[in-house]
Amino acid sequence: MLSLASPPPSLPLPPIQEHPLIPRLESCKSMDQLKQIHSHTIKIGLLANPIVQNRIISFCCTHENGDMNYACQVFDEIPKPSNFVWNTMIKGYSRIDSHRNGVSLYLDMLKSDVKPDNYTFPFLLKGFKRDVALEFGKELHCHAVKFGFESNLFVQNGLISMYSLCGEIDMARGIFDMCCKDDVVTWNVMFSGYNRVKQYDETKKLFSEMERKPVLPTSVTIVLVLSACSKLKDLEVGRRVHRYVTESKIEPNLILENALIDMYAACGEMDVALDTFKIMKKKDVISWTSIVMGFANKGQVDLARDYFDQMPERDSVSWTAMIDGYLRVNRFKEALTLFREMQTLEIKPDEFTIVSILTACAHLGALELGEWIKTYIDKNKVKNDTFVGNALVDMYFKCGNVEKAQRVFSEMPRIDKYSWTAMIVGHANNGHGEEALELFSRMLRASIRPDDVTYVGVLCACTHTGLVDEGRKFFASMTTQHGIEPNVAHYGCMVDLLGRAGHLKEALEVIKNMPMKPNSIVWGALLGACRVHRDAEMAELAAKQILELDPDNGAVYVLLCNIYAACNRWDDLHQVRKLMSDRGIKKIPGCSLIEMNGAVNEFVAGDRSHAQTKEIYTKLDEMTSDLKLAGYFPDISEVFLDIAEEDKESTVYRHSEKLAMAFGLINSGPGVAIRIVKNLRMCVDCHRVAKLVSKLYDRQVIVRDKTRFHHFRRGSCSCNDYW
Repeated sequence: MLSLASPPPSLPLPPIQEHPLIPRLESCKSMDQLKQIHSHTIKIGLLANPIVQNRIISFCCTHENGDMNYACQVFDEIPKPSNFVWNTMIKGYSRIDSHRNGVSLYLDMLKSDVKPDNYTFPFLLKGFKRDVALEFGKELHCHAVKFGFESNLFVQNGLISMYSLCGEIDMARGIFDMCCKDDVVTWNVMFSGYNRVKQYDETKKLFSEMERKPVLPTSVTIVLVLSACSKLKDLEVGRRVHRYVTESKIEPNLILENALIDMYAACGEMDVALDTFKIMKKKDVISWTSIVMGFANKGQVDLARDYFDQMPERDSVSWTAMIDGYLRVNRFKEALTLFREMQTLEIKPDEFTIVSILTACAHLGALELGEWIKTYIDKNKVKNDTFVGNALVDMYFKCGNVEKAQRVFSEMPRIDKYSWTAMIVGHANNGHGEEALELFSRMLRASIRPDDVTYVGVLCACTHTGLVDEGRKFFASMTTQHGIEPNVAHYGCMVDLLGRAGHLKEALEVIKNMPMKPNSIVWGALLGACRVHRDAEMAELAAKQILELDPDNGAVYVLLCNIYAACNRWDDLHQVRKLMSDRGIKKIPGCSLIEMNGAVNEFVAGDRSHAQTKEIYTKLDEMTSDLKLAGYFPDISEVFLDIAEEDKESTVYRHSEKLAMAFGLINSGPGVAIRIVKNLRMCVDCHRVAKLVSKLYDRQVIVRDKTRFHHFRRGSCSCNDYW
C-alpha cells in the first residue's frame, strides 16, 4: 500500500558507547532474542546505560515484531526518559493505532517538564483516526503553535491530514496555503484530503496549480488525481495524468495501474482499460473488479460476467459489482441467484452488497428474502447505516408491508432527506395519501429541506387519493417556498392528478404551458386519464403525440384500442389493430411475479410452463366457480381482440395475476398474504377478481402494478377503485 505522506526522518540514536552487547541489540529479530539480551544486561549491570535503554525501547516500538507492553515495562523503569525515548514511545503507539495512549503519554511528557521537539507532533498526528482527530486535533494544533512548530513541514502535513479527517477541509487548505509547497508530499496530503471529502473538482484544480508551480508528481500523486478523474468521469484530465506515467517514466506499480484501469473504465473507455489490464505483470482482485465494474456500468453485463467468472479470487466488492451490473439492466432474478451463490461460498456481504440485494428484493417483491436480509443484518451486526436503513424502508414499501417500513424508519438512529422521501413515496404508492402528506409536514417541521424527488412523492400522494386542490397548492409551493423549479416529472404528476379527477381540459392546458417539451410519460398520463373517463377524442390527440416521440410504444396502441372498445368504436379499433400489424408492433405480455418459499415464480398470460401448471389451472377453475356463485361475471370491456365472446372470457381468466393468485392459494396456508408484482397496469377484471378472492378466501391480496399498490382486504381495495 502506498503511503500518502513520507514519514518524518528517523530519530537519530545517541552515539554508541562501544560494548559487545550493543551490536547484538541492533541485530535482534524477535522479542525472544531481545528478552534474552535484556536479561543479560540486567545481570552485568548494564541496564542503566541509556544506549541499551534506547535500543530496547526502539525495537519494541518500531520493529514489526515489537511489543508495546514490554516497551511500557522498560519505560516505567527509566527515571528520566529523554526526548528520544518519549518520542519513540509515542511513535510506537501510533504504529499500533493506539493514538489515545499516545496523546496521554504526550501529556505525561509535558508534566515531566520535557518539551516536545521536531519529532513529537509528527509522530502524534501520524495515522490519526477521525474520532481521535475530532477529540484532540485542534488542541494539539494549538500546542504545535505554542511550542513554535507551526512552520515544521512534517507538522503541517500532519495538520492538513488531521483537519481533512475532521471534515474541516477549509482549515486544511488554510494550512496548505501557508506552506512553502516545494515538497510534493504536502500536495499529496491535500489531494488526499479533498478526495476524502469528495471534493474531486478541487483535487483537479489543485493538480493544475501544482503543474504550474512546477512540482513533479510522484506515483502517489498520479493515483490520487486519477481517482478524482474516475469519480468525475473526466477523461481529458485523466489522459493528461496518464502522460506523466509514460513521458516522465514514473515506474508503474500495481496500485498505479489499477488506478489507470479504474479511471478508463469509469469513463467508459473499456478498450484502453483492457489494454492496460492485459499488459500488467501482476493483477489482483482490484484489477479484475475494475474491469467487471466497467463493463457492468456500460450495460454489457454478459461480458462483465465472463470476466467475473475468470477471476482467480473474488471479494465482496467484486460480487457486489456483478450484482449491481444485473440490477442496472433490470435482471433482478439473476442478481438474487448470484447472491445465493455468494452465500454458498461463504463470502460475507458488506453493507454495499446488502443495499444492492435489498434493491433487487424491492423490485421483485421478494419479501421473504428481504426479511432474511433484515435478520442477517441484525444477527451479524452488519453496518446498519442510513443507506441500509433507507434500502430496508424502500424494500418493505415495495413489498407492500407498510407497517414494517414504518418500524424500520422509527428505529433508524439517523434519518436524512432520502429517508423522509422514501417514507412519503412509499405511503403514496401504497394508497396512504394522507399519511404521506402528514410525513411531509413532519419533515418540514424537522427543518429537513425537501428536494425534487420529495415533491414527486407528495404529488403522487395527492394523485392516488384524488386531492386535487392540495396538489395544486403543493405544486405552487415548490417554487415559492423552496425554490425548486418543477421538472418534467412534476408536470407529469399534475397531469395525472388532474386527469384522474376528470379535469382533462385543465390537464391538457398544463401540458401546453409546460416550459419544457412534454415527454411520452406526460402524454401517457393524459392518455391513461382518457381511458378512465372514456374520452376518445383527447385520447387520440395524446396517442398521436406519444407515437411521434416513441413510434414503437406498443402500450399506446393497446390503450387506444381499449378506449375504442369501451366506447364501442369498433372500426377505429380495427384500424389501430391493422396499423399495429403493419408496423410489427407487439403487445407487451402481462407478467406477474410471486415469491414463495424464497423463490420468485413468474407467470405470463396463459402460461403453462410452470411445474405446477396442472394444479394451478385446477385451482383457477375452482376459483372461477366460487366467484361466479358470489355474483362474479367477467369484465371483457378491455379485451379488444376480434374473437368470440366465450374466447374473450377465456382470455381474461388466464391473465397472469389470476394464475399467480391461484398459485399463492395452493402454496400458502390460511391467513398468509398473497403478494404479486405486475409489470403492467392491473386490468378491471383482475381487480374485481382480487377483491372477491380476498373476501371469499379470507386472504389479504397485495398487487403492485405499474403505477401503484392495491391492498385487497375483505372484498375492498385500498385504492377505492380510483386507479
